[in-house]
Amino acid sequence: MARPGSGLLVPVNGLGYPPQNLARVVVWEWLNEHGRWRPYSAAVCHHIENVLKGDARGSVVLGQVDAQLSPYLIDLQSMHQFRQDTGTMRPVQRNFYEPSSAPGKGVVWEWENDNGSWTPYDMEICVTIQNAYEKQHPWLDLTSLGFCYLIDFNSMSQTNRQSQRKRRLRRRMDLAYPLIMGSIPKSQSWPVGASSGQPCSCQQCILVNSTRAASNAILASQRRKLYGGTGGSTGATGILTVVRQSNTFAGTSLWSPTSTSSGTNNNNISVGGGQAKAEQVPLPLSTANFPCSQVTASLSSPHGHHALTLNGQNNLNRPGTQRISMGSARGAIPPGVPALPVKNLTGSGPVHPALAGMTGILMCAAGLPVCLTRAPKPILHPPPINKSDMKPVPGINGMRRKTKKKHLRRGKNPEDVVRRYTERIKVMPDEDCTICMERLVMSSGYEGVLQHKGIKPELVGKLGKCGHMYHLLCLVAMYNNGNKDGSLQCPTCKTIYGEKTGTQPPGKMEYHVIPHCLPGYQDSKTIRIVYDIPAGIQTNEHPNPGKKFSARGFPRHCYLPDNERGRKVLKLLIMAWDRRLIFTIGTSSTTGESDTVVWNEIHHKTEFGTNLTGHGYPDPNYLDNVLTELLAQGVGEDNLKD
Repeated sequence: MARPGSGLLVPVNGLGYPPQNLARVVVWEWLNEHGRWRPYSAAVCHHIENVLKGDARGSVVLGQVDAQLSPYLIDLQSMHQFRQDTGTMRPVQRNFYEPSSAPGKGVVWEWENDNGSWTPYDMEICVTIQNAYEKQHPWLDLTSLGFCYLIDFNSMSQTNRQSQRKRRLRRRMDLAYPLIMGSIPKSQSWPVGASSGQPCSCQQCILVNSTRAASNAILASQRRKLYGGTGGSTGATGILTVVRQSNTFAGTSLWSPTSTSSGTNNNNISVGGGQAKAEQVPLPLSTANFPCSQVTASLSSPHGHHALTLNGQNNLNRPGTQRISMGSARGAIPPGVPALPVKNLTGSGPVHPALAGMTGILMCAAGLPVCLTRAPKPILHPPPINKSDMKPVPGINGMRRKTKKKHLRRGKNPEDVVRRYTERIKVMPDEDCTICMERLVMSSGYEGVLQHKGIKPELVGKLGKCGHMYHLLCLVAMYNNGNKDGSLQCPTCKTIYGEKTGTQPPGKMEYHVIPHCLPGYQDSKTIRIVYDIPAGIQTNEHPNPGKKFSARGFPRHCYLPDNERGRKVLKLLIMAWDRRLIFTIGTSSTTGESDTVVWNEIHHKTEFGTNLTGHGYPDPNYLDNVLTELLAQGVGEDNLKD
């Protein structure tokens, strides 16, 4: 049964345009890794629509309206979102809803996630919830939408029907999504001349046209990966043809992927028009769905009984074109064709995605053949291991350490800590105190701000090991702003006085030897370290006391070679763990999430069998680098006991 106010893609002539004089609310959405269309906010959608009115074939900089989206661009020509720092591309679509639905009224339904923040529902679910809410239904079952959740409007909660876990939900008012009337004008083929509508023949436009067409070829390969269809009946063979036009183009794409399958029905899908000379390369087609493995460029021409030509038009309002089911072909890379491992296609690769993508585009523009290959996946874990095969690490007692929820050891008081590691000097040199930036011959800049009976603002001290000099009152102020663990660190050379401790939350560290070797250490077994820290509540030593913190990706597995140096590093890591220096609570540099457990400047190898992410082996410099990082935290080889 149809749901009133549900999301609607209005098909008119197959192009997704609303009919004349029909009002529709526009919601722009992007496709996440789970195959769900996630809506942009109303403010972002208004921004996209404003850019669309000015240039229907241009780019939208999302950071201009939402600072959190600053790395992202939307290419209106290819209907893809591009992340500039990682090169990741995701399809986007322009969806239409009734003006009386939730987006038309500015109603947003959200659920509370594990961090205590709020996540909006998919737009079709939001519309369904709002419709039931307006009809004063006491509850709503989302099973029909593919979700095993029950919405209770009385308690404003969402219940998982399988796990019975409850989450809070809320309804809030926001900016209404943009409203459009009537049909949307079709955009012309790209590029076009200034006045006559004919393509410009200057070298710059030819290069730009070639680059855009090559980009479309890359995006087409991604669509085949995302929406790969059945390849035909058993025993069928297919032909994968990629068309490259001659230099005398007619304002259409220079690269046009055409897919033909043998049998009774030959259906060609060609992007771009014009004439081209070509040949076909027969490749086997599997009867099962499989992701696109390679895209090989050759001089080709479209053949077959039924051809669908999109004439290079803008895909702006045709989300259906992104859902075309195509049989993808798996074939060998022709000799002499360079293979570019493109990170965008699989998520990881040895070449930075933006570099690999632009290299492929420029090679295509220059007329060079390019083959996009699937980058190998990292091997993060060893083969399954029986518990009986896990052995203690030689020379190290036990196989696990725990930290409990307890307060740090405090120094007697700040003055005692400062006096313990400094000596007073009577003759002050004519130089600056690098803490308060006042001259040492003058009083401390903290005079009047900080009062301590035993320390006068004009007193100067010299640190015992490094010899750097500061106002004693400045050192007291620096200690009060730190962890107050009884240790002191020189702000100039970072020399540590005393035993430095961190703010790592409670957790567990396990370590044992497994019967497998790491790349580059074929003669040694492997030490596996397993860190496990649960989520919890921040204490006074953390950035936001009393607030929840998350712990993503735990348990985390790390690897060292089981040799003399590897065991030495393990002993120091155990010491760093006991001093609570391995992890801290802060903002993730990977996801941008705040109030979460993050690494604390001591790098670990989390990739077991490869080094595709930079966190694996072989890496001949890793053990030296991690020893240097441990020393910077005050954990050095001189701390080890015989």
